[in-house]
Amino acid sequence: MFIARLLRIAAVFLMIAGTSASADDIRRETVRFAAGTSGTTINSKVKGYDSVQYSLGVKAGQKMSVQLDSSNASLYFNITAPGASEALYNGSINGNATTVTIPSSGNYVIDVYLMRNAARRGESAAYSLTLYVE
Repeated sequence: MFIARLLRIAAVFLMIAGTSASADDIRRETVRFAAGTSGTTINSKVKGYDSVQYSLGVKAGQKMSVQLDSSNASLYFNITAPGASEALYNGSINGNATTVTIPSSGNYVIDVYLMRNAARRGESAAYSLTLYVE
């Protein structure tokens, strides 16, 4: 009797906790250029607190150019080096276009996201992300 009651209480608690919490959606994609090319443009969309992380393999010394175009002024990107805890490039501070010289070989992540002010309002943003490596 006691165990059954305890299980019912636990089930109610889990139902309540489950409805109030929602996880942000982080979509992860690997970028591959078409044969014979060194760049690509990706057209996509994010909404609210969702983000997209594009992984791109590059070698030390290469130059990686990133351009993000959107009609939503609260949409930005960051570039993070493999194993790093902080962004190598922060678009909300430095703007939505850059060319960086890659310091070490590996898979770099370009994270496209809405700033908190727009995410909180549930805004969405269509965008074009152009990546080029030389």
